[in-house]
This record gives sequence, structure tokens and C-alpha cells, in this order.
Amino acid sequence: MQAVSTGVIGRVQSPRVIRIGGGVADEVAEVLVQLGLSKPLIVTDAQLVRLGHVARITDVLDSAHLPWQIFDGVVEDPTDTCVDAGLTALRGDDFDCIIGFGGGSPMDTAKAISFMSVNDGHVRDYKAPRQIDRCGPPVILIPTTGGTGSELTRWCVITDTELTEKYNLSGLGCVATAALIDWTFTTTKPWRITADTAVDSLTHAIEAYVSRRAFAYTDAFALSAMPLIATHVRSACHDPENAVAREALMLAASQAGMAFSNASVALVHGMSRPIGAHFHVAHGLSNAMLLPAVTAFSIGSAPDRYATCARVMSWAFGSDSDAIACSKLVEELTRLNDDLKVPRPSDLGYAGDDKMFGVMAEQALASGSPQNNPRVPNADEIVALYQQIW
Repeated sequence: MQAVSTGVIGRVQSPRVIRIGGGVADEVAEVLVQLGLSKPLIVTDAQLVRLGHVARITDVLDSAHLPWQIFDGVVEDPTDTCVDAGLTALRGDDFDCIIGFGGGSPMDTAKAISFMSVNDGHVRDYKAPRQIDRCGPPVILIPTTGGTGSELTRWCVITDTELTEKYNLSGLGCVATAALIDWTFTTTKPWRITADTAVDSLTHAIEAYVSRRAFAYTDAFALSAMPLIATHVRSACHDPENAVAREALMLAASQAGMAFSNASVALVHGMSRPIGAHFHVAHGLSNAMLLPAVTAFSIGSAPDRYATCARVMSWAFGSDSDAIACSKLVEELTRLNDDLKVPRPSDLGYAGDDKMFGVMAEQALASGSPQNNPRVPNADEIVALYQQIW
């Protein structure tokens, strides 16, 4: 049988070292030595220091007689000023690598500190579609939330405090040298963060699968991640110590990260970032707010792909037509939001108006993500979607 080409050329970027499983964070010193590294700056946030999670890493480094220092000034939705503070810390000693420890915010900050240490100008000068291919010191990422997938992606997101804009940064400079993916850190995550990071992963997987840039390699990761999340997210929320559920969600987050890193995200993410920039809504939560409505908007342009999403998550039968499977997908995404207590932005007291939605729509389009969507929207259609979900 003759192979049929999709016309999409796959280009894959990923860390040199990937270790996955309970306890792999304890191998951080071994990985540093393997890479010829010996003095890390640990980039994290103050809460993880208070919880004692950072001590687990520093104890391992101490046992291996590897010196280290901590920069714990990372803020949620990391900003350009946060990156600048981290750069000052990096330049304060002769560090040869950076360990990004935490959720998406510390990991993205670690990436930005690294590449901005060798690239001139302001971080906004490098926002996508510009590719950051001049790499800084090696970055070792250890996720603690299992949602963003940043440990395996070629992306990071930084908020501009002057322009009130979240922007994507992409390229080899954003790819970690090593990723240690240890689900055991996630058992202390509260309900809201567990729910939001899981839906963030689900959005990564669905958007990567329906993206105009999807190809067979990314499809495999996306299709593997979706059922893991659909099956285990409720269990992880209700039973935080459920090891099976936590391990499944962490694996799914990494698989979805590999998928969207190389196939890109689409309209949900394009619209989500302005919500975070203007209203400081957590990224996973803003994705959840948007996912059912954007899916319903987009389905008609890729019904076979969306139907497959429903079937692989057992939300539709194999015998269902694509139309029925797509309808069930939207219904189940809506039900998932209800079960996970996802609010509307207005429920949180955030007032939006058409002028603000217009600004947000332009920022969403400027990000480039909506252009990967099966149905590419115009600004008026994005405004209408904001009105719908608000």
C-alpha cells in the first residue's frame, strides 16, 4: 500500500535527557554530573521553599558536594521584571546551569533567564514568531504541578508589565537540556490547582491534535494524553494522595507538552493569554473557561479530528457518527467544567466590555496561535467568544 503524505513536515525539539517516574528528582545530582555541570542556580518560588520541596533538591546536591544558590523571586504569570531579577542573581556568581523547579511559572522563568543571559535587549524583543536559537546556560527542569508541560516544550510565556501583554517565546533557547518528571511532588496540590493544571494539559492535547500543524508524531502523544486526563482528573481532585491518578496526570502533562511543543496550540491559548494578562486569572483556569465554547466554535472545520478526541476519551462510541461524537465532546467538556467548579470570569468579579474584548482579541490574533486553529477566527468572532464565556 502506498503511503499517503499529510503535507505537514514534522520538526521535533526536545530535551537531551528525560527521566520520568516517582523519585527521579532525587537523581538531579547524577544528571548534572552526567552533563558535566556542577554549580546550579535554582529558580523557584517562595511557596515551594516554605513547603520544603526545594530542600529535597538541595539535600541531594549537598550530598553530592555540589554548590548551589536559590532565586525564589518567581511570581505567578512571570513578568519581565521577574526575569530581570533572576538575571541579576545569575550574574552574581559563576553558575554553569539553571534548575527550574516548580510549576509553569518557575520553569518558564528559568528558560527566559537562560536565553536572556546571552541575548541583548528586552525579553519582548524575542516574542514569537521570532525564534530564539542562541542558547544560554543549560536548563534542568523539575515540574511540581503536572500541567504546563513546559519541561518538554520549546515555548515559554512571559507577561510584559509595561504593555500588559502575555507573549510566547519560542526556539532552541527555550528547550531544556534535561527534564526530571517526578509525580510525587503533585500529591500536595490543592483541588483548584489540580483541576486547572489537568485541564491545561487536556487543552494542550486537544489543540495539538486539531492544530493545522499536527503530524503523526505529535498525534501519538496527544491521543495518549487525552484518555489519561479524562479518566483520572476527578479522582486526583477528590483523593489528592491517589498515586495512580497523580502519576497518570503527570505523564499526560508531559505527553501533551511534547504534542503541543511541536504541533503548537490554537485558539484557546490565543484567547487565554489576554485573560491572564489583564485579569491575572491562572492560565489553566482561563483555558478551562474557554475550552467548551471554542471547541463548539471550531468543530465544523475538523469534525473527524474532534470526533476522534471524543472517542479516545470514551466520551463517544466507535459507532457514533462524527456529528454525534462532536456533540458529545462539547457536552462532556461542559460537564467536566461543572464537576471541576470552573467559574465564569464574571463570577470572579471581573468586568469586561467590548472595548476591552477588542484589545484582547487583537492580542490573541497577534500571538499567532489562532492561526493554527481548524477554524481561523477574525477579531469580531473572538470578541463574540469572549462575550459568550464571560
